[in-house]
Amino acid sequence: MAATFSSCDDYLDVLPDNRAELDTDGKITELLVSAYPLTSYVMTAELFSDNTDHCTGSTSYTAFNNSGTTLHEEASNWQDINDKYQDSPTALWEHCYKSIAAANNVLIAIGEQGNPQRLNAQRGEALLCRAYCHFVLGNIFCMPYSSKTCRQAMGVPYMRTTETTVSPVYDRGTMAELYQNIAADIEEGLPLIDDNIYQVPKYHFNLRAACAFAARFYLYYMQDDGSNLDKCIQYATRVLTSQPSEMMRDWQTLGSIALGAASYNTFISAGEKANLLIMTANSYWEWIYGPTAVGKGYCHDTKISMTETLQSTGFWGSQNTYFKAGQMQGSPKSYMLKMGQYFEYTDIVAGKGVPRMLMPVFTTDALILDRAEAYALKGDYARAYADLSVWMNAFTSNKGTVDAAQLNTAYGSQKAYYTPTEPTPKKRLNPDFTVAAGEQENLIHAVLHARRVTCLHEGLRWFDVKRYGIEIYRRHVDGTLGDGNIAVYDTMPKDDPRRAIQLPPFVITAGITANPRR
Repeated sequence: MAATFSSCDDYLDVLPDNRAELDTDGKITELLVSAYPLTSYVMTAELFSDNTDHCTGSTSYTAFNNSGTTLHEEASNWQDINDKYQDSPTALWEHCYKSIAAANNVLIAIGEQGNPQRLNAQRGEALLCRAYCHFVLGNIFCMPYSSKTCRQAMGVPYMRTTETTVSPVYDRGTMAELYQNIAADIEEGLPLIDDNIYQVPKYHFNLRAACAFAARFYLYYMQDDGSNLDKCIQYATRVLTSQPSEMMRDWQTLGSIALGAASYNTFISAGEKANLLIMTANSYWEWIYGPTAVGKGYCHDTKISMTETLQSTGFWGSQNTYFKAGQMQGSPKSYMLKMGQYFEYTDIVAGKGVPRMLMPVFTTDALILDRAEAYALKGDYARAYADLSVWMNAFTSNKGTVDAAQLNTAYGSQKAYYTPTEPTPKKRLNPDFTVAAGEQENLIHAVLHARRVTCLHEGLRWFDVKRYGIEIYRRHVDGTLGDGNIAVYDTMPKDDPRRAIQLPPFVITAGITANPRR
């Protein structure tokens, strides 16, 4: 789909011919492999979030020696990003729209056959892929969805067909329209999913993955009457079953595996019951969050780890309860190694190739917290505590049940709100929906804290920062152990337009409305 925005002539030269060749079920099924984007939002989202500091006492940041990218520094400083290589917003835009084009060509080919029942599963997968790609684009390039502003806030172009005209003009539409279209594709596509057509279902939108996506989407699609929270809970429950503890990852075993290929492969394994959908992406992300020297200047540092994430105290107790605590190390970095880098050679003799990352995009680790959040927002506190208990028993050695007293101790009135020089895990919430002070707010803090730790390095924290209007800061932190001076050099308040990452320059040049900047 990148050619749709950058070179319509190239697009017209190629895609109609490809569509004409989709004359067998096998070719239609094969094209669906291209309906999954080969760029991840993880690096950009993680570096934009409050999981990043500037560590002035460490080895300063230098550009990637092998790629020449400046993405790391630009994203960490909330700049409009000019970098166009893998992991960048430009690459994400291009690959998402390429994947949308592939999905649309599948849907057109199936439609030309009259939507036969034998191709229902392929049609369902194409609709879910189209919805997912637009969902990612909306959450990266737009302000967060709000029922109060969605009819005015800009979305992204929702592509339902392949382009047939030269130099078309695209309307971004609104967030209301974007989310309505995503919902329509999910509701049409999900009932058609059939896991039996896949050799390895977890590399595709299998039924459980589709339900997990639907649950997250409806959690983000907050409505004033709470109706979409019910949908979030219903879809999540289809995956988690009546025994959610049996669907959780075995963090205890994972934490006992020595760092390296074995631990990476275990985390991203298709045989892991907690992994619902696994995608591949061209990515340098492991170079940034992993143990290499690259990126120490801007990183998830010891100060954040000690006060807010991996070494912080939560309702579950201290860092000593984490099953993966033994895999936190580095100076000034602190990290939880999950996804390793897999190098694919394109020229073995010359030593050239592409670094790839395999990432579980939807997991029961995150899904149980999505459902807990939905219960908390609905006021069904007993079920929210139950889901937090399931999470705590899986992720930590603290066995038992979570209750209001624990959360009050961890996040209640006796716990100070975060300031950049006196950080805590409790940050002021400023969403466009109501969160009542007291028990409900404590529950939301608990969910956000647990998700931030569990899903560290996966990019989800940026979406939580946006959804909850959390003000974040860029800090110079001196000292490799987080024990030096802290100086704030930039602030991103709730309504800062930089929360909508700027569209790629070539897209703006082509005539699509840019995100506003102050």
